[in-house]
Amino acid sequence: MSDVFSKSKRSNVMSKIKGKETKLELLVRKYIFSKGFRYRKNVRKLSGTPDIVLSKYKIVIFIHGCFWHNHQDCKEGHLPLTNTEYWKEKLEKNVERDIRNIALLESMGLKVIVIWECELKTIPIRNKRLEQLIDQIKQQNHLTK
Repeated sequence: MSDVFSKSKRSNVMSKIKGKETKLELLVRKYIFSKGFRYRKNVRKLSGTPDIVLSKYKIVIFIHGCFWHNHQDCKEGHLPLTNTEYWKEKLEKNVERDIRNIALLESMGLKVIVIWECELKTIPIRNKRLEQLIDQIKQQNHLTK
């Protein structure tokens, strides 16, 4: 099945998709800042340009969209019904790239934390995940001392 949009319309739609400064990234950054943690954002020198870098704790955080990073067992992480072959290949490459980037960062001695979009959608799940994130940072702080 072909795309429902023309090439120019598809290009316009795709250009509106943000790669940085998403609402979810802002939410996570605001939360960890409120808990006293300081960070850098979108550090290009690191593989995969992590969304958040906590240098003091040797932690990098990626906030992954469930669709774009093909989150398994998630209703958002599914293939579209149109142009399926294109999307399958595209999303598989994204997953392979994520695996390579995470392995490289871990080989540098960094702890990699991935937060999925679906973990931040509803308030009860979001609150639990954000508390868990703080526990992960504190645990890593204990390990690095």
